[in-house]
Amino acid sequence: MARNQVVISGELIALESLRYTPAGVARVALTLSHTSQQSEANGLRQVQCEVNALAFAGVAEKAAQFAVGQNVKVRGFLVQQSIRSRQLVLHINDIILE
Repeated sequence: MARNQVVISGELIALESLRYTPAGVARVALTLSHTSQQSEANGLRQVQCEVNALAFAGVAEKAAQFAVGQNVKVRGFLVQQSIRSRQLVLHINDIILE
């Protein structure tokens, strides 16, 4: 079975308010800013990125309680944003304060 699992930590830099899909499922969009040093090619590399993410159902309700500026760790999987956009979005299965 193919694997698609992401764990990343960082600062919440954007957090939309809780919304609901037409089917009534809770939904929250957020952006995470990550900075770290990673080992690559026998050296250290400074890494910075911003990750757009979505949370649904109970995870969305949990994420909606957090605030911009807090540090979190998220676990989830990557998915294409839409049929027309190949941009990746992280779908969150779990989110915790760090």
